[in-house]
Amino acid sequence: MRRRFGSTLTARAVLATCLVAFVCVLVTALVAAPLALQGANREARKGLADQAQIAATLIGNRPNPLVEQRLVRQLRGQGIEVYLVRDGVLVTRGAVPARLVAALGAGQDVRNQTARVNGRLVLVEGRPLPSNPGNGILLAQPAVTGFGGFGLLPGLWWALLAGLVAGAVAGVLLARRLARPIRHAAGAAVRLSAGDRAVRVQPEPPAEVEELAHALNGLAAALSTSEGRQRDFLLSVSHELRTPLTTIKGYAEALSDGIIKPDEAARAGRTVLTEAEHLDRLVGDLLALARLDAVDFPVSILPVDLVELIGDATRAWRSRCPALRAELPAEPVTVPTDPGRLRQVLDGLLDNAVRVVPPDAPVVLTVRPVDASGCATVEVRDGGPGFTDADLALVFQRGAMSQRYRGVRKVGSGLGLALAHGMVRRLGGTIEAGHAPEGGARFTVRLPVYQARTPH
Repeated sequence: MRRRFGSTLTARAVLATCLVAFVCVLVTALVAAPLALQGANREARKGLADQAQIAATLIGNRPNPLVEQRLVRQLRGQGIEVYLVRDGVLVTRGAVPARLVAALGAGQDVRNQTARVNGRLVLVEGRPLPSNPGNGILLAQPAVTGFGGFGLLPGLWWALLAGLVAGAVAGVLLARRLARPIRHAAGAAVRLSAGDRAVRVQPEPPAEVEELAHALNGLAAALSTSEGRQRDFLLSVSHELRTPLTTIKGYAEALSDGIIKPDEAARAGRTVLTEAEHLDRLVGDLLALARLDAVDFPVSILPVDLVELIGDATRAWRSRCPALRAELPAEPVTVPTDPGRLRQVLDGLLDNAVRVVPPDAPVVLTVRPVDASGCATVEVRDGGPGFTDADLALVFQRGAMSQRYRGVRKVGSGLGLALAHGMVRRLGGTIEAGHAPEGGARFTVRLPVYQARTPH
């Protein structure tokens, strides 16, 4: 895939480091340039003062025109202009401020002066001639006022170029160091998307990249675990689907072959109907589980008396479980919930209990009024085999109990408890599994009394 310039981590790191290097060199130049100019002018002024003192001494000790001419040529060769004052008057051509000429004519030194001579800003040093009062010599040298005069500009360009080169090299090294583990993570993500759940990424610094590697490894492990559970769940469901289908197919073949006698047809039909109803319930549970997290899952919140609802469920299930009893308060317990969905939850829990409890073992439905947390409680307890402490952590996972206890005791499809958990959550309540005082399992459903919630 073609990438735009600057879209990769390497390019951005190089650009960032080059920009930082450029800014650093520029800021350093802006701060150091005035100091460098001051230092250059200070050194130039010191040398100019020495030259002026030497020139005044030479001319004063040997007042000779040839000496003066030779000295002027030598100084001009060094870029220094020479101006002579005789009897307080400037005798050399040039536009020199009158105050400087007057000072020399009065026998005063001109030190550390900056003036405009012949239209240029120059450093000026003047000395009176010791043997000739009223005479003097004035030296002028151009002041350092910019980068070019001191050679700072070429130095700045070299520093800037060196900074950019160093920034580019540092950016490439940094980007390669950062990009390597990210590329490894990207490759692992591609393999993960292709179905390789064994892929793992070696965590490497910095800390953010290590977090990315740990997160990717956690995702791979979670996907592997989730797919393993889905695989086990599908195996469990396929087994549950195959059982009624095998029965229905066997009776259908027997009827078509005339093996079943006429007086046994009614019994065969009832068996086929029972298995078809079981198959229909299983498919309905699968559809309900698939729709639980959908936004359009229908939930109608109404004021519901839990005492009346549990009483109706007790009467309906007593034919299948004569030992079923209800423990109900004397006063109504009204909660905002969906009566149909709550009854579906209770029917699933009761079906699970009736399937596993021995004959005459107790099954108890209990309603408790609102507690301090603002919730009413419904309990379904039984005297069956119950759960171990390890089972309680898995009891609401799809197919977990069916997979664990198949061939050990009576089990269902493993969908009922998962469906009950999801349904109670959609009703805004909570459901917990535990140990019942009757010796079996206890399921506790808590529903809020004051406010209905429909989480999505």
